[in-house]
Amino acid sequence: MSDMNFLQNRRHFLKGMGAVGLVASSPLLTACNKVATGFGKNQADATHCMANLQYEFFGEHQSGIITPVQRHIYFLVADLHSQDVDKIRQMLQAWTQAAARLMQGKNIADYGTSQQTPPTDTGEADGLGAYGLTLTFGISPSFLQKLGLVHKAPLAFRELPSFAREQILPELSGGDICIQACAEDPQVAFHAVRQLVRQARDKITMRWSQAGFNSFDKGSDTPRNLFGFKDGTANRSVLQNADEQIWVNDGSWLTGGSYLVTRIIQMHLETWDRTALKAQEQTFARHRNTGAPLGSAQEFDEFNPDATDDNGEAIMPDIGHTTLANRTKLQMLRRSYSYSSGIDARTGQFDAGLLFISFQKSPEQFIAIQNALGRIDKMNEYTTHIGSGLFAVFGGVSSGEYLGQKLFDS
Repeated sequence: MSDMNFLQNRRHFLKGMGAVGLVASSPLLTACNKVATGFGKNQADATHCMANLQYEFFGEHQSGIITPVQRHIYFLVADLHSQDVDKIRQMLQAWTQAAARLMQGKNIADYGTSQQTPPTDTGEADGLGAYGLTLTFGISPSFLQKLGLVHKAPLAFRELPSFAREQILPELSGGDICIQACAEDPQVAFHAVRQLVRQARDKITMRWSQAGFNSFDKGSDTPRNLFGFKDGTANRSVLQNADEQIWVNDGSWLTGGSYLVTRIIQMHLETWDRTALKAQEQTFARHRNTGAPLGSAQEFDEFNPDATDDNGEAIMPDIGHTTLANRTKLQMLRRSYSYSSGIDARTGQFDAGLLFISFQKSPEQFIAIQNALGRIDKMNEYTTHIGSGLFAVFGGVSSGEYLGQKLFDS
């Protein structure tokens, strides 16, 4: 299959799905596997089937939200060290042009000819394609405070409250602006963020970052987290109601955008690995092998928190993670990635977990669900929330406009 035919087939798929797409299910992976098995004797010289995959930067919404989920992420949060509105506006204008180039698989700028100055691009992505790179930008309430724009904050846009049992580390929370880079290649994702930061060194300081990964062979598969359970099963129904669940439409500068919540969730793998399968499934209220609700056979069977067996006994554990979340009757789009960052020097255990990312029309969707989990969620035995952030993700950018223009012009 040629690259052109590959991309045309993808466009036909998305057109058939409407504007929604599938976050947790990408047909590209299945197609890629078919290409890989056909390489044969020419495999050493073949271009990776995802190398030339591109997403459009300009559009009604930013990419990286309902875009089919990629395998890699590099997420960075930065602080502003300039309170000059014009300088930050210029930074966002420059980022707009740079992001559009990077998502096309290009360098942030063409190389010059001088041997006496640093190269315009750091070069680690030279020779690599776009690999489905998406770049998503958001700002926090403190961004508006620093620039004297608090009066433009939507009523719902406030710092997240404290939640039960969390142990948020100062070095993994806060920050003024976030960049989410997702791609089918980890070096492409990191390269993109590096270029954007390098371009804005006189205006921002890096605060924290996290790389993450997802893996799945079939395009219809929901990725599994490091506990071995599927993560994001409910996304299919959320995407079918994206206008009600994801996109802000209040007539403000944030219209067409969304709210991004990120949490770094440390997963205590050694404790989990000593837990019996039955207790693991009771924790999630789902079967591990299929992802189906307890007592059901298929992953996407309706989850009924009040289901009973033939004897009238409750099937779902009252403190099961999915039971508690489902009883709120609220939803959000999960776009989470696993991470593994070596060994925790204090404990000698894996420093691993989940870079939780969700998109929702209002922060209250996340807040209400998290409060419902509270201290009683059985998952608390195996996880600790150590990082946190809330960001308003700008709406999409039309050609000739720049990121955040509606905020500054309103």
